Amino acid sequence: MSFDLKVSLQQGAEPSAQQKKLNRLIDKIEQQKISLATWQNAQAEIQQHTRQKLMPVYHELHEVLFQQLDQLWNLLHSHEFSKVDVQQLDEKIAQLAHMLKRSQMLTDEQLKLVQQIDSFYQQHAQQSIKKSKKVQSAKFEYSERPDQNLELEDEFEQYAAEQQQAREKAKQLRQQQKREQAEQLAARSLKTVYLKIAAMIHPDRELDETKKEEKTELFQQASQAYEQQDLFYLLRLQLQLEQNKGVGAKELSAEQVKFYKLALDTQSQQLESQISEILDSFQLAKKVKAEHVHMSDVYKAIDADCAELKQQVKWEKERLKHMKKVSGVEMLLGYGAL
Repeated sequence: MSFDLKVSLQQGAEPSAQQKKLNRLIDKIEQQKISLATWQNAQAEIQQHTRQKLMPVYHELHEVLFQQLDQLWNLLHSHEFSKVDVQQLDEKIAQLAHMLKRSQMLTDEQLKLVQQIDSFYQQHAQQSIKKSKKVQSAKFEYSERPDQNLELEDEFEQYAAEQQQAREKAKQLRQQQKREQAEQLAARSLKTVYLKIAAMIHPDRELDETKKEEKTELFQQASQAYEQQDLFYLLRLQLQLEQNKGVGAKELSAEQVKFYKLALDTQSQQLESQISEILDSFQLAKKVKAEHVHMSDVYKAIDADCAELKQQVKWEKERLKHMKKVSGVEMLLGYGAL
């Protein structure tokens, strides 16, 4: 629809500050709708490009990491290492197992081994926690002179943390209430505008067949916009119909402008959320905001991610070469490069 919503709000005198805010919001929504349509059309193509570029590299990386896991696990059980080295090996193996246990790039047999190793280290971690709690309990029970200053300090830190959490929770609650109020307002205004449109153009009330066809098409468009909760489109249609009848020659009142701004602001937030969901589906290494990213930027980011992954594969392969010998593992441990 080519009808300009802003023109209908600017008849006569200079628009008020509230109307200017509404006009800026209208511009923003127009751009968001164009941006959303663009990203929706490109989403499947970009995801396909991502799979073609990244999946082979991820497959190679997971295969190399599995070989590292398998090699280190076997060396840990077939050779003697110092206590410090064993601890580093355990940490590295547990890290690899945790990383790979949900991999979709490995075979069933490889995944089975990964999950067994991961379960082993999870059980070990739980036992360590229980043992640590027993030791702490025994120290507290048999301590003849507990440090009261430290206890007070711990209590104060806990109190401060609880207060911070309470403030954050209250802030989130206020934001949630504000969103809910805005959504309720948008729902009410959506229904109000739709019913006004239906009263003006309902085809069943038209006797002229030509006009009836026109009104049927408009009514179908309005019903579709209502189902999609597109208040912006309905508002434009309502004001167009009123202007065609001579009803919209005067400006909207300040109260109407404020009402529409609040309602349209909710739709703007929903559009922004939809665009963000599409961008998130690309799983880029760096998060980007919709208003700061162009289509070419996404392809560049995918290529950059691919180059970074390939470099990581190269490093992990080099590490794997050293892991095939005990002397190589000891060298990696010595340099902290495991």
